Amino acid sequence: MPVSFECTTESVLSVDRLFDLSRDITAHTASLSRSRETAVGGVTDGLIGLTEEVTWRAWHFGLPLRMTSRITAMSAPHSFTDEQVRGPFRYFRHEHLFSPHGTGSVMVDRVSFAAPLGVLGRLAERPVLARYMRRLIEQRNAFLAAIDH
Repeated sequence: MPVSFECTTESVLSVDRLFDLSRDITAHTASLSRSRETAVGGVTDGLIGLTEEVTWRAWHFGLPLRMTSRITAMSAPHSFTDEQVRGPFRYFRHEHLFSPHGTGSVMVDRVSFAAPLGVLGRLAERPVLARYMRRLIEQRNAFLAAIDH
């Protein structure tokens, strides 16, 4: 059974701008520079679109990891979903939702995943992986929300 969590981020940016920044490979790379996340396959810069894939290489927990994600749903500028095609998780799905809020916007990220490694992975899902993934999403969103118009 997958683990799920949700993050909500307010921004002064418009829905359209935040939607595009969230699909921008270069902005994503900059937001996760601590984990040395780099696009190494598929769409490697600019905006990723429906049915397109990107392969990421990054360091997490001291290990080099690769993950290929595909955009499986999109309703511009209100939502898009990416899902793991290949990578370290048994299952990974990330819904990005955008709506107007005051003079800016609000972004909601819904993440669900299942860890690899059977029983050992399930034991680590909530206390380790979910906390770690939430921090990554919050870090990424704070970076995107603070970008100048």
